[in-house]
Amino acid sequence: MRLNRPAAILAAPVLLLGAVLWPSAAQAAPAPLLAADAPAATSLSESLGARSAGTFIDIATGRMVVTVTDATAARQVRTAGAIAKTVKYSTAQLDAVTARMSTTVDTPGTARHTDVTTNQVVVTVDSTVTGARLASVKAAVAAAGDAARLESTPDKFQLFIAGGQAITTGGSRCSLGFNVRTSSALYFVTAGHCTNIGSTWSGGGTTLGTRAGSSFPGNDYGIVRYTNTSVARPSAVYLYSGSSTRAINSVGSASVNQTVQRSGSTTGVHSGRVTATNATVSYPQGTVSGLIRTTVCAQPGDSGGSLFAGNTGLGLTSGGSGNCTSGGTTFFQPLNEVMSVYGLSLG
Repeated sequence: MRLNRPAAILAAPVLLLGAVLWPSAAQAAPAPLLAADAPAATSLSESLGARSAGTFIDIATGRMVVTVTDATAARQVRTAGAIAKTVKYSTAQLDAVTARMSTTVDTPGTARHTDVTTNQVVVTVDSTVTGARLASVKAAVAAAGDAARLESTPDKFQLFIAGGQAITTGGSRCSLGFNVRTSSALYFVTAGHCTNIGSTWSGGGTTLGTRAGSSFPGNDYGIVRYTNTSVARPSAVYLYSGSSTRAINSVGSASVNQTVQRSGSTTGVHSGRVTATNATVSYPQGTVSGLIRTTVCAQPGDSGGSLFAGNTGLGLTSGGSGNCTSGGTTFFQPLNEVMSVYGLSLG
């Protein structure tokens, strides 16, 4: 009601006030998009194209946040039930920043990811990056202005050669990720830097099978075909607590700020949250892109092990920094990519 209107208008029928005080059903607030609705929020972000820079889960409310670059996009996001966060740079602009850095920053001991929550490309250097290499990385980050920031870790980025239960080849130990299948054969998936090491794999004192595919660096996944079909192979993750397991009945995509768990043969089960998707890390053995970055700890021998949330499989342990005493950062190969490449299903 406007104070400068004539008294005659102020005395309008009460029915008009009723129309203002009691919105129609068509004006009701949309149902909020929650963490379980992450795929819908991702689709919304993708539909906005250059007017968005991704999505993440708001930790305080559990609602999905969709980043936007203009007011029109913000209204679309709110109408869909998500929280709209206005940012300066779109996904395409941040990807361009990453691309410009690639030749300078792609050196062993570095990792890079887009921090959706701060709308920046984050470059992390480990303790091995010093001297001229460090100066070069710093210059590349500085050239990007507020679209990038530099972080450091006192540890070293490394592959966790040594998810699930232990598997071995020769003198090396890794962890089984997930049991999978095609219409004609049975397999398990693990890290590619593991399957690169040897062809025949064993577990529990018996031969399990032979390598059927491997991709590392670039990616970090491999599959082993079961030649021993008498081995029990449930679609489940071993939880290292009273020999219990967690059934895995679907494959999903990780979301930033999502709570996740990892199972591995060295350190058992640990939890944390997702801090980025589509991250890149440069190990001494090569660079891997498209990874899930997390706060979950891991150690040598955990490579290939299962990343999961509830009953949904998300990824395979690749490598990272730190340990499960002081904490650290761990990267995971997305499981859905492996399933697609080899035409696999769970089970």
